[in-house]
Amino acid sequence: MRVIVIGCGLAGITTAYYLRLLGAEVTVLDRSAAPAREASYANGGMLTPSLADPWNSPGAFGMLLRSVGREDASLLLRPSALTSLLGWGLRFHASSSRDAFESAYLNNVRLALYSQTTLRELLQTHPLEFEYAPDGTIKVFADQGAFEQGRLVAHWLKQAQLHHREMNRDQLLEFEPALAPAAERLAGGIHFPGDEVGNARLFCEALKAIAEDAGAVFRFSEQILEVNRRGRRIESLVTPRETLTADAYVLAAGAYSWPLGKMFGLRVPVRPLKGYSLTVPVGDDAVGDRAVGDKIVVPRYAVVDDTLHAAVVPLGGNKLRVAGTAEFAGFDVSLTPKRLANLRALLDQLYPLITAEQGSIESWCGLRPVTPDGMPLLGATARDNVYLNTGHGALGWTQACGSGQAVAQLVMGQTPDEDVSAFAPARFR
Repeated sequence: MRVIVIGCGLAGITTAYYLRLLGAEVTVLDRSAAPAREASYANGGMLTPSLADPWNSPGAFGMLLRSVGREDASLLLRPSALTSLLGWGLRFHASSSRDAFESAYLNNVRLALYSQTTLRELLQTHPLEFEYAPDGTIKVFADQGAFEQGRLVAHWLKQAQLHHREMNRDQLLEFEPALAPAAERLAGGIHFPGDEVGNARLFCEALKAIAEDAGAVFRFSEQILEVNRRGRRIESLVTPRETLTADAYVLAAGAYSWPLGKMFGLRVPVRPLKGYSLTVPVGDDAVGDRAVGDKIVVPRYAVVDDTLHAAVVPLGGNKLRVAGTAEFAGFDVSLTPKRLANLRALLDQLYPLITAEQGSIESWCGLRPVTPDGMPLLGATARDNVYLNTGHGALGWTQACGSGQAVAQLVMGQTPDEDVSAFAPARFR
């Protein structure tokens, strides 16, 4: 079977790898010049079943409307994006009931855990280098009320086999001494040992090389100009270089699956949600006083701040990735200084002794593909030979391998190892 995969980020590369493993002839198209140059480039770097909650929690719709003009809001709506969100936003609101939110949350956790298992199996075959650290994450809380709410959620997640360790302030500082300078603003923390950390871009580059060695073809800097349809099937794609044909097509282009879907005659219910990150060096020249007493300042664990909905993540031992915030701004990928300042403020609050110069910090933003119900779109569409692997929101890295393997199996006419029927695109028809 000949398959064309559109998109060369986490979703596209994992799908291509597993398709090739199952014997398909695979061609991957991407408009960028290299793999993982969109939302997979400098994301938060965390694989977190513990953070699998959809954005549309109960009350989120009202919070979104009240966020207009507030640059410090964790979830921000730009007026320029309102038109594109009208119909989508009604579905978002309808999916924000407590029952719908909790069901989507648990479905996401299940897919995340399956994806972690799939990743570990992959690493048994191909020990890829991507700054992988399966040490867990710590969620920290600024006051006792937030800590108690976090404990309730953590206990609720035990039904999905997610284990955790609760820590008061003293226990937290003993567990992660780097947080000592921020002790006064911390009420406690929760360690989720099953979470992991890894550099998504390095993973994509390494897996692309494996897939290419196995026979997959990658074509970069190539856009789709036209999609030729006949009845319920796609016959060919036209690019500036040539016309390409295949037996099946997988749309794995992140937020751009929405406009591309229109060319395929599909309504793909994803919208772009902009996230920001800072990559901060923590070598000797980027750290001030490296010790508090005899405790090393440089963090070991990824730390998620519950108040700001952002994280500080150690990557590779020599840098920190500060990532978070969410912004409905259409396809605008410009860097907004005030949003970046929010992330720098988090770094300064948690680790005030880390003193990287502004010129050494890499600023970035990317567009997460978000569905109205907060779950990805995996599988067949209204077109007989078109499949989706998109809509993961902030969980693209967390759910990448499991989604790629499941979609590849569906394309090849197999029953996926994990039941992904809850993520079928047909739920929005």
